Amino acid sequence: MLYLRNENNGFTLIEVLVVIAIIGIIVVAFGFSFNNWIGKYRVESQIKEMYTDLMNARARAMERNRTHFIANTNSTYSIYEDTNPAPDGNGTLETGTGGDTMLPTFPKTVKYNFDWDGIGGEGTTILINKKGIINPVGDIFIDENDPAKESIKNSDYNCIKLFSTKIYMGKKNEQNSACEIK
Repeated sequence: MLYLRNENNGFTLIEVLVVIAIIGIIVVAFGFSFNNWIGKYRVESQIKEMYTDLMNARARAMERNRTHFIANTNSTYSIYEDTNPAPDGNGTLETGTGGDTMLPTFPKTVKYNFDWDGIGGEGTTILINKKGIINPVGDIFIDENDPAKESIKNSDYNCIKLFSTKIYMGKKNEQNSACEIK
């Protein structure tokens, strides 16, 4: 009996090149999508972190029966408990040695600068009184002059809306520059 052997046991160079080209196209396509997704995630993560800090400060102010302050710059924010003068403060933020008590883990540096113009501008202190009432009210946006402009616009949340008794996350409306609650 005669057996024929098939000598075609490998891949041709053209087949290998076609597979590599297809893999390359898929990697590039997913790479752009992944970078956009990561940018949106970072923006939303920063908004959610600040939202949580504001909600915790409000709850803490009511629980401890003391005024709390959020002091801000474009790239940092801190939360203080009104402890000066002791025991329950005077309703005025006093920083520095012997001043009001900064909460642990503050100041926080942010990756994307905040635009505080919706509440009075950079340096405006947000006050949360003993009853949880917030003053001033308005919108806090992530600064759209940041290099990650597209990630900021495409994210689900890119601003915080402050009412006197509520705090919400939202998305900036490009037509009227307001933070719309989602």
